Amino acid sequence: MNKAASIVAPLALLALVSYGLHGAFFRAPTETQMGDVQRIFYFHAPAGIMAFVAFMITGIVSAIYLWRRRLIYDVIAHASAEAGLLFCTIVLITGPMWAKPVWLVWWTWEARLTTTLVLWLIYVAYMLVRRYTDGRDQQARFAAVLGIVGALNVPIVYKSITWWRGLHPVVLQESGGGGLDPEMREIFRLCIFVYFFLYACLLAVRVPLGYAEDELASLRERVDERTTA
Repeated sequence: MNKAASIVAPLALLALVSYGLHGAFFRAPTETQMGDVQRIFYFHAPAGIMAFVAFMITGIVSAIYLWRRRLIYDVIAHASAEAGLLFCTIVLITGPMWAKPVWLVWWTWEARLTTTLVLWLIYVAYMLVRRYTDGRDQQARFAAVLGIVGALNVPIVYKSITWWRGLHPVVLQESGGGGLDPEMREIFRLCIFVYFFLYACLLAVRVPLGYAEDELASLRERVDERTTA
């Protein structure tokens, strides 16, 4: 990210986040049954969508890395997995906040919640592999396999409401946007765009940083080799 972009992007993100917050709390109409607690939806659902996107990109790019063995693909996969784990964590935090007033419990082992937790744990394992596996190539290969496994779990999480009926509400129907007031749908799409822009900014920062980390690790290895020689 060049100097101009590094200034403009955070300002644009701040403006978008502020606009999204204003829309979620002040512009969107109050849902008739759940009341104001439903406003968590504008943070919860877009975070889930972007987690799916990030993890799918991680899986696809990880598969390309295993095929081509080029560093760029591994760096992108790592950056996307980190962003996806952030979004998935937001989902798991905001979900219980929404569930407590509606279901009267913070957590229940229904299908969508359980499969989302499994997805989150897969990518926690992904990060642990990144940190504790010896050897750059072996680390990348093991992480790539986990990235693909996690991506394969995304459709299971998405279809879990259909396959195993539970308490989780079906706010968005597969035919497209059913169940949302038009103004709610507009705010919802705005929040998705905010999360997408955040994801793009995170990748723009993390990919060059990933390259720098690899270069630093390579330099350290060379210094260690010369020291021990």
